[in-house]
Amino acid sequence: MLIGLISDTHDRLPIIEKAVKRLNEANVELVLHAGDYVAPFVIPKFKDLKAKLIGVFGNNDGDHELLKKRFSENKNLEIRGRFAMILVDGLKIALLHGDEEELVKALIESGGFDVVVHGHAHTAGAYRKGKTLVVNPGEVCGYLSGKST
Repeated sequence: MLIGLISDTHDRLPIIEKAVKRLNEANVELVLHAGDYVAPFVIPKFKDLKAKLIGVFGNNDGDHELLKKRFSENKNLEIRGRFAMILVDGLKIALLHGDEEELVKALIESGGFDVVVHGHAHTAGAYRKGKTLVVNPGEVCGYLSGKST
């Protein structure tokens, strides 16, 4: 299964539309969003996404209840709170925003996950710690790095 990883979309609506288009063009089957949508008005921008999206809240996500409501308005969108454990093709994936650095470190060092996906730092990167692949997809918004990843 081809999985798209994104984080930190914030409220850059035109950039989100471009990201959705690229994910659709790549024929991803699942998108994991590591949080920081920022506002409920952002969520409808994911309506054209062909893949299922599973997301978690980030530290800049204000109105959790209205965000949950916006997610529930589209059957392909799912919000799981601050942490999600996802099984895909036999892989155990941890999805979280990453602002709680000690939690990220503990999940990685536990060896209990094949993949740990987190955002927050706005810097794309990946590395392996033991058997665990750690991925930060960077930032869709491009606010801090100047580029959308």
